[in-house]
This record gives sequence, C-alpha cells and structure tokens, in this order.
Amino acid sequence: MSTAYVVVAIVTAAANIAAAVADFLRAEWIVGNLAKYGLPESWLGPLGIAKAAGALGLLAGLVVPALGIAAAACLTLYFAGAVITVVRARWYSHLVFPSVFLALAVASLVTAW
Repeated sequence: MSTAYVVVAIVTAAANIAAAVADFLRAEWIVGNLAKYGLPESWLGPLGIAKAAGALGLLAGLVVPALGIAAAACLTLYFAGAVITVVRARWYSHLVFPSVFLALAVASLVTAW
C-alpha cells in the first residue's frame, strides 16, 4: 500500500463524510440543488448513506485493501452518475462539485492498484 493511496483515500473519505453530513442535515443549498436537478428531497437520506458507506469503505480499505478498491469503484460510479445528473439538468455551472468528488474517487481507485 503506497503513501499516495493512504493520503488520497483519507482525503476522499473526509470529503465524503462531510458531504454525507450535509445530506443528513438537509442543508438548504443541497435541497435547492436537488430541486434544480429534478430529484426528490426524499433521496437525501439514501444519497448520504451511499457517501458515508463509501467513505467508511475507503477507511476500511486501509486495513483490507479489497474493501478500499470496492469502495473507490462504487464512489466512482456514484459521482459519475452525479455528473450525468447535473449535465442532464443543464446546470453546467454546478459541474465542478460532483467533478471534484469524481476525481477524488478515481484517484483513490487508481492509487489502490
């Protein structure tokens, strides 16, 4: 396990935990964005759970590498879907947010190998 993987996995996990907490707290800006993207507010809980599970999986991957790889792959798919959702809604100015998370997830996956 490389130092790069450890650093990237921890940063990615921290970012996803922060995002999950914001989802669980139903931050006003997140609720507003969901509406702009055409998604129901009821999705906030499951989306937060997915982010938190991915973050915990990355941290568990520091002990069991296969878990980290699986978590990074799932987060990559999750945030690819988030990018597609923002593009579909034509809110191009919002692309930076899911794109940063996607880049972190991809970096976690690539450095895990």
